[in-house]
Parts: sequence; C-alpha cells; structure tokens
Amino acid sequence: MSLSKFKNIVLSALAVCAAFAGSVALADQPLRAPAVPLIAQDPYFSVWSNTDSLAESFPVHWTGNINALTCFLRVDGQKLRVMGNPVEYYNAAHAMKQTSLTILPTNTIYTFEECGVELTLTFTNPNLPDDLMVLSRPATYLTWSVKSTDGSDHEVKIYFDATAELCVNVVDQTVVATREATDNLDVIRMGTDSQEVLAKSGDNIRIDWGYFFVAAEKGTAKSAIAGAVDARDSFLKNGDLPKKDDEDFPRKASANWPVAAFTFDCGIVRKDPVVKRVILAYDDEYCLTFLGEKLRPYWRKDGETAQGMLELANAQYSDIMARCQKFDADLMARATKAGGEKYAQLCAMIYPETIAAHKLAVLPNGKVAYVSKENFSNGCAATVDLIYPTGPLFAVLSNELLKASMTATMEYAVSGRWPWPFAPHDEGQYPLLNGQRYGGGEKTEENQMPVEESANMLILFDVVARNDNNVDFAKEYEETLEKWAEYLLEKGLDPENQLCTDDFAGHLAHNANLSVKAIVAIACYADLCERAGKTDDAKKFRAKAEEFVQEWLKLADDGDHYRLAFDKPGTWSMKYNLVWDRILGLDLFPKEVAKKEIAYYKTVMNDYGLPLDNRADYTKLDWEGWTATLADNREDFDALMAPVYRFVNATQPRVPLTDWYFTSNAKQRGFQARSVVGGVYIKMMEK
Repeated sequence: MSLSKFKNIVLSALAVCAAFAGSVALADQPLRAPAVPLIAQDPYFSVWSNTDSLAESFPVHWTGNINALTCFLRVDGQKLRVMGNPVEYYNAAHAMKQTSLTILPTNTIYTFEECGVELTLTFTNPNLPDDLMVLSRPATYLTWSVKSTDGSDHEVKIYFDATAELCVNVVDQTVVATREATDNLDVIRMGTDSQEVLAKSGDNIRIDWGYFFVAAEKGTAKSAIAGAVDARDSFLKNGDLPKKDDEDFPRKASANWPVAAFTFDCGIVRKDPVVKRVILAYDDEYCLTFLGEKLRPYWRKDGETAQGMLELANAQYSDIMARCQKFDADLMARATKAGGEKYAQLCAMIYPETIAAHKLAVLPNGKVAYVSKENFSNGCAATVDLIYPTGPLFAVLSNELLKASMTATMEYAVSGRWPWPFAPHDEGQYPLLNGQRYGGGEKTEENQMPVEESANMLILFDVVARNDNNVDFAKEYEETLEKWAEYLLEKGLDPENQLCTDDFAGHLAHNANLSVKAIVAIACYADLCERAGKTDDAKKFRAKAEEFVQEWLKLADDGDHYRLAFDKPGTWSMKYNLVWDRILGLDLFPKEVAKKEIAYYKTVMNDYGLPLDNRADYTKLDWEGWTATLADNREDFDALMAPVYRFVNATQPRVPLTDWYFTSNAKQRGFQARSVVGGVYIKMMEK
C-alpha cells in the first residue's frame, strides 16, 4: 500500500466522522459514551477507556481490571502523554490536549492538538459482519496520523507500550515474553508460563492462556521487551528504548510490569500526515469447549497460525480500513434514517459491545457457532434469553451470524443430553459449554424458563426464515421445534409460576408479557409451517394464536392499559414482546393494544427511562428500545427514547453500557458489556 493511498483512506474516514459529529452538534451535543471501545474482539480481548480523556486513566478490561496501554509523544523535545496515566510520569509528560472523540461501529477516533501538531489516534476493530474470517480474526489496528498545523516543521516521535496485564487473570501470575518475527513484521509475544488452557470457567475472570501479540511492520519501528519504568524512562529522557531486551522471565506480571514497547520516528512532520501503526492481537489457540471437546476459533478452522494471521492482517490493512470506513458510513446512515442522530450514535456504541460479547468457533461437527457470554450476570454461555434480545442486530446486519448465535443451543438440544420438552436456558458457563448451568440444569425443572426460552427460539427461527426466504435452517431441527411449539400450546397462554428473562424480578405467574411472547411464537411457528408446506399445521397453530389473543385481551385488560399479571389489577408492565407482531406483520393483536400501552407508558416514565414494570424503578435498555419501536409514529418513538439518551450521558459508574439501571438516577443496577444491547437495533428491522 502506498502512503498516499493510506492518507486518502484516513482522511476520508475522518471526513465521515466529522460529518456525523458536525451534523449532530448543530442539533444537540453528541452522546457521552459511558466507556469507549478500544479493543473489541471477544469476551476476553475487550479493552475500554472509562474516562472522557484517553490520557486521564489506563484502559481497562470490560470487567474493570487495568489492561494498561500507554502512549507518549515527543514534539521538538516536548513530552506529551496521549494514552494512559502512569502516575510517575504525570509531571514529566503532561496530557496532550484532546480535541475530539468519535465512536463509530468499527472505529474509535481520538484527535489531539498541541505544540503545532495534530495527532489522530484510531483503534479499528474490523468486525465486518459479511466476512466471518475477518470478523473472527482477533486483531485490532492502532493507527497514528500526525501532521503540522502551524505551517512549521516539527520533529515527532511516538512511543507505545502494552503490559502483560492483557494475558493474565490476576497480576501475580507469572508470564514470559519473547520475540517472534515473521517475514514482514517485528512481533513481541506475551503469555503465562503455565498455559492452563480452558482450565476454568466464570464471570469476573480474564484469559490466562494463549498469547498476546504486538506487531509492527519491519523497518517502521524500534521495539523492546522491558520493564515499564525502564522503557518509558528511556523514551522520555532520550527518545529511545533500552538497548537490550529484558530477559528476566518467567516473572509475575506485576514485577516491574513487563511491556512490549515500540517507538516510531516520524522524522520531520509537515502538513501532510505521517502514518504509523501496530497490530494488537490475541491467539487463544483453543477458545471454548462443547460437551467436553475443545473448539478452535473460526479463524483457525483451516489450520491458520498466529503468525499467519498477523501477516494477513498486515497485508490486508488498507483494504480492511476502506471496508470498515464504508461499513461505518452505511450503518450510521441507516440508523440515522431509522431513528435519528442520537439513535445512530447509540447504535455506534452498541455495535462493538455486542460483538465483543461473542466468540466465533467451529463445533465438532463443523457447524459454526457464535457464542455469547453473559457478562456480569452469571457468566453463562450461549444463553437463549441473551440470544433473543441480541437478535435484532444480527437480523439487520448478518443472518449468518444470527443463525450461528442459535446453533450451539440447537446442537445441545438435539444432542441427547437435554431431557426437557422445552428449550434450554444456556449451554454452560463461559468458556465451557458442557451442559446447562442455570437453575436445575439437566437434573430438575426447578428454576427453568420453559415458556421464555421456547418462545424465544421459535420467534428467531421465523426471523431467520424470513431473511433467508426459506426454512432450510428450521428443517435441520424440525422435530425439536415442533415439540417446543406444542409445549407453548399447552403452557403459553397463561404461564405458570415460572421465571422469564427478567429473572432478577423473581418468579411470576400469569405474566401478561410472557403470554404475549408465547402467542407471538405460536404464530411464528405457524408461519414456519406455512413456508415448509405443512398447511394443516400452519392453520392449526395460527388458529390457536388468534384464539389466545382474544383470551389475552380479556385477561390482561386494566382499563387504560394492560396488566403485569392477569390476576393483578392495578399493575402494568412493558409489553416489549408485542413488538414482533408489528415488525413481522403477524397482525395478531388489535393495533389499539400498542396505542393504549404507548399512551400509558408516557404517563409513568421517569427522568432516565421507562421502568420495566410497576414493581421497581429499574429498567432494561434493550426492552426500552423494543417498547419505543412499538410506537407507530416517530414522535412517540422519540418521546420514549429521549430519557434513554439522558441515561447514556449520565450513567455511573463508567462501564461498557449497562442494560440494567435505575430510571430515577441513571445509576447501574447490574450487568455491563452484555450483548443484549444489540436489541436496540430492532428499530432498523421496520419495513
């Protein structure tokens, strides 16, 4: 790639960002991201900045543990800090003035200006949904573009380091660091010395097997394996790195904080940008287990190695940057058209969070599975009531990913291990998909979600069939889907005292919203039967769905709205599951139902959102997006979403977007960095 070609790509990307930022600024201030995505690859390789300024703090893993990345600049000898905040250098290198931050679906772009130069720092996560190999490749690009802004020449050097914190669960684990040059790259590799692959599962844990890589093109940078203080001191004092690599390994990740350090000499910088880059990557080698068998990540399915993956990422850099630019521009335009500028900004924040909560792997039978992790909930893997709210993002952008997100569930359900006549809740605790972990698991029906999960899957199968315009995917699991549909005929209209996806609220009998879901799912199954040529079954299930609607209207009626539970007058709840009736054109419920509910919701909203129901003032972000999409006009959609945007700007603490928060004060109630925020994309499913 020529330098001029790359400049054009970068400048075009910045123009797109400026256009979006500028148009929003004219109307209102852009949303403040609670946390800013830097590396957004999978549940283990997920690094964020939780401050407005990149130089205000060290980046952190989504769980909150520091994953330190540090960047300094020397401009004509002046020392500036761009990323990270090592306290020992607070005075030695002051924070460079940050002038802007733009978050796009695959690019996070910071600009800084001081000492007569402008620096643009871009993290690019090539999560392209139409290219599963690129999407699954665990490689993030970090690009610096620096130019003079005052008409003068400036001598500029860049320093970057990443600590071994990125490859340990806790910092007292011992690590090793080595060089692994390829044909075209200088590479530093870090990992634990014990390499206990897939040895444990859990929620608040980080990866401690496989290897973290930092790579730069040969001839563009100097590099060193060193203690953090040694490397940073050397650059700030003389603009260079230690002459020899630190060979004191293995040692604890906290012992003089070993880093992979790189410096770039930009030479004399004038008005044309000088561009430098590194690749940050993580090879977990084996990423998941499925019923006891270790799984390879998708990008390794044909025998690719880490070194080969890095070479490909480097060789395809200019092409991928251009594709990411186009993807971002197209998605932002589509989201803006669907829901306005604030909605588009929210969708931009949501995209990397949703992707980073998944891992793309290959099952033992060769099928592709996109497995979610239930972050800061209980760590469950491939949870059906996460797959369901996440589904709209994939339905909008990639039906292949939607199917892949469902595949592990279905392969488990037909494996012979799952004993119940309804869908499972999960397949294990991440990263070990060795059988349901939640509730009674495979042993008892206690604390299961029978109506919830069965209906979730049937609805999503119908979405897939409509997008594919065939029922091939459903036919693979025909008998199982029929069994779940029959279960809903028996149990769905008036659910027993059982859990739904909002399980934090406890068991609830006669749940009106859960009943809506079951009715919609029965109609979706009828549609699947119709598409499969099973006319008698289609008529049977459609007739039952229509019959259930008439009963629901009487059971749930509470005057100017509909009840939380059939036996609880004076109660209310979001009927977010009703959105599918409108999105899929099922024409089950009278349109007056949604109109009545929307009118009522506007009377019970709080400053930061619509509560989930009358029992508490907390809410769920995904369901707010679904409920707003129930509205048949833009005015009502905007009215229901406006408090959501206020929440995004105000929420504390600063974590990757929580989906469970208090509507009275915008504070996090629980959960963070979960894939379910992808449900907000449902607005873009409207025809």
